[in-house]
Amino acid sequence: MTEQAEVRIGVVGCGGFGLYALQQFAQAPGARPVAMAGTAREASIAAAKRFGIPDVEAVDSLLGRDDVDLVYIATPPFLHHEQGLAALRAGKHVICEKPLAMTVEEADAMIAEAKARDLLVVANLMQRYNPVYDAVFRLISGRVLGEPIHAYFENYASDENLGPGHWFWDRSKSGGIFVEHGVHFFDLFAGWLGKGEVVSAQRGIRPGSSPPIEEQVQCAVRYANDVLVNFYHGFHQPGRMDRQELRIVFERGDVTLYGWVPTVVKVHAVADEAATKALCDLFPGARLDCTVAYGPKDRACSARHKNLDVYQMLELTWGEGVAKSHRYGELLRMMLTDQIAWVRDRAHVRKVTEANGRDSLALAGAADRLALASA
Repeated sequence: MTEQAEVRIGVVGCGGFGLYALQQFAQAPGARPVAMAGTAREASIAAAKRFGIPDVEAVDSLLGRDDVDLVYIATPPFLHHEQGLAALRAGKHVICEKPLAMTVEEADAMIAEAKARDLLVVANLMQRYNPVYDAVFRLISGRVLGEPIHAYFENYASDENLGPGHWFWDRSKSGGIFVEHGVHFFDLFAGWLGKGEVVSAQRGIRPGSSPPIEEQVQCAVRYANDVLVNFYHGFHQPGRMDRQELRIVFERGDVTLYGWVPTVVKVHAVADEAATKALCDLFPGARLDCTVAYGPKDRACSARHKNLDVYQMLELTWGEGVAKSHRYGELLRMMLTDQIAWVRDRAHVRKVTEANGRDSLALAGAADRLALASA
């Protein structure tokens, strides 16, 4: 494909999120939606007209079109492998909603097919495009607050639009909460801390549900240098109470992110002059508040048997005023732009590759198996 060539997108499955993503993809430079398949939603059919798509057609028909270069798959997880392979065998690049597949074996088959045909296959793990991700990565890698020690992600999610018959609760269609939803956050922490190993996992069943509804899961993952991270996902809140919190604890403080697409960073720490400057450089324009200023006789302290010299306890806040929905759309556009750059030039280094989808799925599968075994 030439550098200037337009990438024409066919969408398979256009429910609530698929429609939202399509609106963002249509704004990415050099991308244009041209076909839609696998939906019967009135809102999706109406939206097709907005994008100049005349008809919603069958999946096989869409895959046979010469004017489709890339297929975006936004169907439930159990269809990703089948539809992804079919698209690749039809010579189409593939961007797939998370998870990439239901199992690592299925993901590996998709990746092998893509490599054999020199095609793209990637899961839509757009979190790594967030400027918050980059800032936290630099905070960790620069050891600005010392070594990371522990972290948690708590996801108190809404089930208000997930009725009892929704495919989300059917493990044969969703893969379970770890696989369907947890991959986003396994991928985030892999980017920050490297490869992890699941050391414990549990699941909780909604009392009185028949068939049983897995409504909450949790696991502990061990990363390098014995950094332990706890992941919790529960789908049991009204929509207006949907909330998430992610915190990483360091030797000299912690960083907290809010929302499943975080926009705001809050740092609570003790710091000397050099660390304070480093924080301000990492988070330009942040609000910096001094909670306690230490005089010369109070500056010395210790932790983990290390002597520290600090001159203040501070609170730093960065990213206020950014609308989550706007950031979310920005990340989707950045993800597609990054992948299109590779489609045009194989030398382009992507932020998210097929390995992200595969490796996050492997960790999710390990957590799921351990949770089932411990039930």
